Amino acid sequence: MQQLHTPHVVVVMGVAGTGKTTIGPLLAARLGVPYAEGDDFHPPANIAKMTAGTPLTDEDRWPWLDAIGGWAHGRAGLGGVVSSSALKRSYRDRLRAAAPGVVFVHLTGSRELIEDRMSHRQGHFMPTALLDSQFATLQPLEPDEAGVAVDVAGTPEEITERAVAALRDLPEPVR
Repeated sequence: MQQLHTPHVVVVMGVAGTGKTTIGPLLAARLGVPYAEGDDFHPPANIAKMTAGTPLTDEDRWPWLDAIGGWAHGRAGLGGVVSSSALKRSYRDRLRAAAPGVVFVHLTGSRELIEDRMSHRQGHFMPTALLDSQFATLQPLEPDEAGVAVDVAGTPEEITERAVAALRDLPEPVR
């Protein structure tokens, strides 16, 4: 498998259960850049709320997004992959304010497929009960946003290859 090097900082986004934590590291390996797990940027209070089945508010998310944006800013020109649900345009705008060259890989799939995958994963704090709130909050990428949508049907390797192919078509990042 040929490794593709890129100076892009890629945010792997989507609702819970789309495979951000699985695809993110695979994509980073294919791109030859470091990976950062977006969940690791959450403060403990956010993890506690989600574990209890309580959706986060925008106020809960701002410090988390700022931390991810800071990481992405530090990787500008070097490349990197980080996961973040980035469900709303305002969240992506906040990430772009910190790191203007970021691009998004939006992992998409049917609610049924995602719920099935969520029901089989173990050791994750996000309960399936929050999936409806995730879909209700989701604002897909708009035409003026740098990024691509990638279907999550298939194996992690197939999904990663689709993401790599889609990223190849994006223009070089703004510096």
